[in-house]
Amino acid sequence: MVDMKNVTIYSTPSCVYCKMAKAYFDEKGVKYSDKDVMVDMAARQEMIQKSGQLGVPVIDIEGKIIVGFDKGAIKDLLGI
Repeated sequence: MVDMKNVTIYSTPSCVYCKMAKAYFDEKGVKYSDKDVMVDMAARQEMIQKSGQLGVPVIDIEGKIIVGFDKGAIKDLLGI
């Protein structure tokens, strides 16, 4: 079990990399909140404000932003 960090993933249902990131979190026992930016306009604005990006996934780990499924960066920020 990973130390509980505040993890949010901004995603869309059709995004392959979003699915990969969520599967990775599940595999590692990382709890996360998932915001679907296709239907949640407030989450979309939040994501753009944090990352300057329209592409998904955007992953927020304790305020640090990762754009895309960057397993190395995720492992570093989660300490796994």
